[in-house]
Amino acid sequence: MIPVHSTDLTRGRAQWSAFDWWPPIGWWPHPARDLVPPGACTSSATFVLPPRPESVHSARSFSAGSLTGWGMRDLVQDMELVVSELATNALRHGLLLEPGAGRPAPSDPIRMSMIRMDSLVSCVFADPGSAAPVMRDPSPLEIGGMGLHIVESMSLRWGWNPLLPSGKVVWAVLKS
Repeated sequence: MIPVHSTDLTRGRAQWSAFDWWPPIGWWPHPARDLVPPGACTSSATFVLPPRPESVHSARSFSAGSLTGWGMRDLVQDMELVVSELATNALRHGLLLEPGAGRPAPSDPIRMSMIRMDSLVSCVFADPGSAAPVMRDPSPLEIGGMGLHIVESMSLRWGWNPLLPSGKVVWAVLKS
């Protein structure tokens, strides 16, 4: 599956940035709307991840807790893997770096949302980076580079949306 890029995030608002984007009520990735059954009930949960490596563990725990609360324990293991990859990418590639510091600025959070529509759950990460996620083909001996391949294999769909004037949202949809 080819990742989908769409720009439907500015509807109802002049501009979003990664610093203020929260999923609007009823938001769902536009390229995955055909998956949602009519009249689907919606639940959502949002979490702010500090720019620290241990935030990946926190993101996994948050997703497991959200899914358990929604009665979707069967999805926990797959979602934890997807969330781990997307959180790692957001921390590694999505944060703005302090000039010359080589590490994330402490004021740059990543916003994670879990959005449920009946048996579908979308995990969404908003980060301040503007670069599109790129699926790479690493060499067999290379460490890393398989994260988006894992996300693609575990999800029904995944993609990204730019946030204007800055940032992006990367999302994946899984089914219970």
